[in-house]
Amino acid sequence: MADSIPEPVASFLAAVNAHRETAFDESFTADAVVDDWGKVLTGLDQIKDWSATEFIGSSPILDVTSVDIEDGTVAITGDWRSSHANGPSSFRFDLDGDRIAAMIIRAG
Repeated sequence: MADSIPEPVASFLAAVNAHRETAFDESFTADAVVDDWGKVLTGLDQIKDWSATEFIGSSPILDVTSVDIEDGTVAITGDWRSSHANGPSSFRFDLDGDRIAAMIIRAG
């Protein structure tokens, strides 16, 4: 399944599963938006602060179960495991060139 995930999402997911904070940060545009179940974070500073405890800082593993690509949007569904939250989750990525402009996280 990993072969079907386009860049930059494939590198982003590798960074998440390896808990590589710098690679995670570098995946986003400077003005990126993350919507984590309605909690909206705008810009790298807010995303980094949130990630420190609720994302990369929670030692996550995402086991991807499906990938859907349509019109510059990549949707991933998988089993999310971390010290912060667990369970089936979906991630929608809007891309801007080789970076992520937006990520929306919801129940999978």
